[in-house]
Amino acid sequence: MAAVVRRTGELGSPFYARLTKSQCERLHEATLWVLERVGLIIDEPEALELLRAAGADVEGTLVRIPASLVDAAFATVPRSVSLYNRNGQEVIKCEGYNTYFGPGSDCMYCYDHRTNQRRRAVLQDVVDAVRVTEACENLDFVMSLFTPSDVTEQVMDRYQMEAMLTYSTKPVVYVTLNDEHAHLDAIAMAEAIVGGPRALEEKPLIACYKATLFPLVHNREAVRTLLDLSGRGLPCIYAPVSTAGTVAPMTVAGSTVVVNAGVLAGLVMSQLKREGAPYIAIGWAGEALDMRTMVDVYAWPDHRAVYSSLLHWYDLPMWTLGGVTESKLPDQQAAAEAALTIMADAVGGGHMVHDIGYMESAYCGSLTQLLLCDDIVSWVKHFLAPVEITDETLALDVIDDVGPGGLFLKHKHTRHHARERFEGRVIDRRSYQQWVADGAKNATARAAERVDQILASPMAEPLAKDVRRVVHEVVEEAERHAGRRPSSLAGA
Repeated sequence: MAAVVRRTGELGSPFYARLTKSQCERLHEATLWVLERVGLIIDEPEALELLRAAGADVEGTLVRIPASLVDAAFATVPRSVSLYNRNGQEVIKCEGYNTYFGPGSDCMYCYDHRTNQRRRAVLQDVVDAVRVTEACENLDFVMSLFTPSDVTEQVMDRYQMEAMLTYSTKPVVYVTLNDEHAHLDAIAMAEAIVGGPRALEEKPLIACYKATLFPLVHNREAVRTLLDLSGRGLPCIYAPVSTAGTVAPMTVAGSTVVVNAGVLAGLVMSQLKREGAPYIAIGWAGEALDMRTMVDVYAWPDHRAVYSSLLHWYDLPMWTLGGVTESKLPDQQAAAEAALTIMADAVGGGHMVHDIGYMESAYCGSLTQLLLCDDIVSWVKHFLAPVEITDETLALDVIDDVGPGGLFLKHKHTRHHARERFEGRVIDRRSYQQWVADGAKNATARAAERVDQILASPMAEPLAKDVRRVVHEVVEEAERHAGRRPSSLAGA
């Protein structure tokens, strides 16, 4: 469990906000101006009818949303969204300053820890990433990390979903392609595991991460997915993402306004479809192209924790990103940028921090980087944990017992509390002599060894064979619909 809920700026709180209350108010007013005056394109008939009936100005697919609809949506949207593991245990509770971590999805390339080479990712890489994430004690949810190049492209997302549900017990965040049936197949797989639609609604195992075409252009498939999930009472992570300088202003403030307009439009649509539908907003805006290289930079410091400050002001559940790097190798730059972005989003109070293990601006994923980030996340969680001041931790009786000049090494109090301190699985804290005796391996080599150990071990809680068969039948049906011959899941 992440750090407890505490107010930003409270004495003793490790959390902070980059925005003041007055700045949040100004950004909100600017967003309402965009929604009412500029409007946005929504290319989905049901959404257009819901908005028109509620009082929005609808001209074709151009929609202008009045502030009254935004206020009404804020009055019904849940301020807390929970996700559960396969066993029905609550793992994630998006509220306050609780923070959780997990990998990202859909990297085209894999940095192979066995060859130290970059190559196209395959389905086995998806399975391996899921298994490594399952073994990482400090990662709370799973995503696919890789885009498999060796399966039918039209049903690639079904294979990813099957791998996540088969090889992990953790909550699953999935991404679908531009196929209106893809998220229905994902839901069918999850229902087979938890015992049907009602069980899934009561204790959601899954959340769909759905991006729109642009912040102010909401394509039909994205909106249909949002409406369908809202109608079912299932969480949707709605993502009107932008790249500043292209589809949003270059400035952080301007980009935040444009993204926020898209987020609030999604919020309105979700609540018009079903009041009280769970809604998770993306928690970043201002990510930009480096105009010198035309690379979409993930590890900028400039925009970090800005939009999440506004979402905390709204008191909305959010989805942020960290553990990312522009480095092409799991090297010093990768470790530094991963650590800084994890810390920044955690201190800013992001609820679900994804993209752990991303390299090369999301083109490449690395299992060794994923494991190193697991240690970094553990460090950050220890840092954010509240300091406990009790009779037991003050240890006055122990100090009196040992006395001046005495050693606490043999005292039972020391033995009792020794394992509470941070201990990494990859980070090395041995003596130089011990390190040399073990082969003088650097962190990347140690992480690679740990990856192989995880993959050589049996999964602790394998999916039941009959349920696994039902899940794979969904993939087979999607393959037949695409006119292709089904493949077997890697690792089966």
